[in-house]
Amino acid sequence: EGPDIEDDFHNFTALNIPALHPARTTHDTFFFSETLEGQGLSGRLLRTHTSPVQIRTLRTEPLPLAIVVPGRVFRADYDQTHTPMFHQVEGLVVGQGMHMGHLKGCLEQFLTFFFEKPVAMRFRPSFFPFTEPSAEVDILCDRKGPQLKVGEGSDWLEVLGCGMVHSQVLINCGVDPHLHQGFAFGMGVERLAMLKYGITDLRHFFENDARWLAHYGFRPTDG
Repeated sequence: EGPDIEDDFHNFTALNIPALHPARTTHDTFFFSETLEGQGLSGRLLRTHTSPVQIRTLRTEPLPLAIVVPGRVFRADYDQTHTPMFHQVEGLVVGQGMHMGHLKGCLEQFLTFFFEKPVAMRFRPSFFPFTEPSAEVDILCDRKGPQLKVGEGSDWLEVLGCGMVHSQVLINCGVDPHLHQGFAFGMGVERLAMLKYGITDLRHFFENDARWLAHYGFRPTDG
């Protein structure tokens, strides 16, 4: 785990995000006002992803390492598929000899376990500043009818982003990219739940409607 309130280095710079990247603007990110300097919050922001935990871990823990990072993240967005606060979970594995085949095998096992059935998937080339090569993962689905069906049909749906850790990110963390490589992946927790259970509006997760919670919820003591 890591702090919800982050600094520019851990949230952007160390992750190879350029100075003029749109994510660094107030249009996308919640920054603390400079008037809060007396409280030690000047230059701080609400983290936009859980990836700063990757940086903190790589800079402090010995290699090889494998971590899963769940947590709250914050972005200035609000509609049917976006909320100002939501949850992400991501994974990071760094060691010697890591390659895309390890990443693919890890995600295949995860998606099969999560959706409780074999799920065909494809890697589609993409771009993220902190991974190279980067990919978005699509899963096979059927959009015909009133409800989306995962694992069948002929349509594709994007569910997560992933890639091999960018060499500059490793360098920023004091890791020699010639000796160690790694892969990372990340996804929205609510988004995956929406796909699995047929939920149509992300905002329902945060409205505290007792009827909705009784239908989709579970007791903390359930295994």
